[in-house]
Amino acid sequence: MANTPHLSPKPRVLIVGGGYAGLTVARKLQKLVKDRGGVVTVVDPRPYMTYQPFLPEVVGGHIEARHAVVDLRTHLKHAEVVQGKVTRVSHENRTATVEGEDGAEFEIPYQDVVMTAGANTRTFPIEGLAEAGIGLKTIEEALALRNQILERIETAALMTDPAQRARALTFVLVGGGFAGVETIAEMEELIRTAISKNTRLAQSDARIVLVEAMGRIMPEVSAEQATEVVAHLESRGIEVLLNTSLSSAVDNELKLINMTDKSDAGTFFADTLVWTAGVAASGLARQTDFPVEERGRIEVTPTLQIADGAGGVLEGAWGCGDVCAVPDLTGDGPGGMCVPNAQHAGRQAKQLVANLLAVRFGEGAVEEYYHKSLGTVAGMGVGKGVGNPLGVQLKGIPAWLAHRGYHAMALPMLERKSRVVSGWIQELIWGVDTTQVKNLETPRNAFLEAAGGEPALGRFAKQAKQLTSK
Repeated sequence: MANTPHLSPKPRVLIVGGGYAGLTVARKLQKLVKDRGGVVTVVDPRPYMTYQPFLPEVVGGHIEARHAVVDLRTHLKHAEVVQGKVTRVSHENRTATVEGEDGAEFEIPYQDVVMTAGANTRTFPIEGLAEAGIGLKTIEEALALRNQILERIETAALMTDPAQRARALTFVLVGGGFAGVETIAEMEELIRTAISKNTRLAQSDARIVLVEAMGRIMPEVSAEQATEVVAHLESRGIEVLLNTSLSSAVDNELKLINMTDKSDAGTFFADTLVWTAGVAASGLARQTDFPVEERGRIEVTPTLQIADGAGGVLEGAWGCGDVCAVPDLTGDGPGGMCVPNAQHAGRQAKQLVANLLAVRFGEGAVEEYYHKSLGTVAGMGVGKGVGNPLGVQLKGIPAWLAHRGYHAMALPMLERKSRVVSGWIQELIWGVDTTQVKNLETPRNAFLEAAGGEPALGRFAKQAKQLTSK
């Protein structure tokens, strides 16, 4: 194991994960711990926090990709930021093993650890899915999906083979939860806008499909609202296939099955396959000596202290957010646990900070986390939305405004809020920007051509070459 990089020798609060919960904990603890002779250290593979509720709007082009992330070093001036991946946590030894950017491993000792490693995309063993699909958990995925949609439209406009054109202009999303509905709606708006600017294509050329294994979409809203959303999506030309699942995606040939009777539900080709069928707690949870429940989440108590597996808590061990099973004392959460969303993560982080200060420095009293959900709201393109904030059922413009208003407030840092809101204002004045950023997969091709080298092939160029060689 490599030598530990130069880090502060002071008593450390180690925050594993710089996502929404981790950033919130770090922001509120960094100066307080520093003033008390300690140091806060945040470890994350990425140097920024991604505000995931804005990823569909990045796809739609309403928000610039860099505005949906918060740079850790810029906003954690009183903390240490380590860009690396925590691979193991040994609370018995009070150390975390970190893999750096160069692949070398080193250990970071700590006094207190806060587990906020978040969640990953949940997938199933579907043949071909890993090669054909793309998720929507990172800013890189959102930006890549947006550019892929625009690239497929431009390329299809020059195609003469009807089958290849249909494949390029077929866009499929699997997963009808909040993220899936928001994303497919933003995709549809982007696709229609881009096609309207291309005289060689007609709107009828595009096929947009939403696949959901359950008998309804968006379990977070009422059944009536879910039915209305399906009707709304269908009115925009989106095919909504309920009780339907993806069984294969080999070579981008999508095979669907009916979940009711397991019969064939259709087969077709699609170059764009988006997967938003749920999330799973970070696999890091199982690489610790903390108790983990059946869904792979670290067990924590209502005070956000990690359980010891015997009815008590582990001293110096804390956790919140998607990687943890946090009891929902309101009784509303599925299985008695809080749902994994930003609304809970941010509030849990604040309560965790207060409780850690109470235990470590004797400041204040330890309290249990309790939060009654404020409801949910989804944006589905400019002027479109659905939700039930504070129990009030909204749709259309009121829901869209509630969606943007809430998330503008929830987005950390005033400068980020300013950039996002000013972008929204610019869009209302000038319209949606459908500029495609080309060659992100092969950024050196221009230089290679200038230097007389052989340009690299991107994904679709490779597919075309394979098809012509058959």
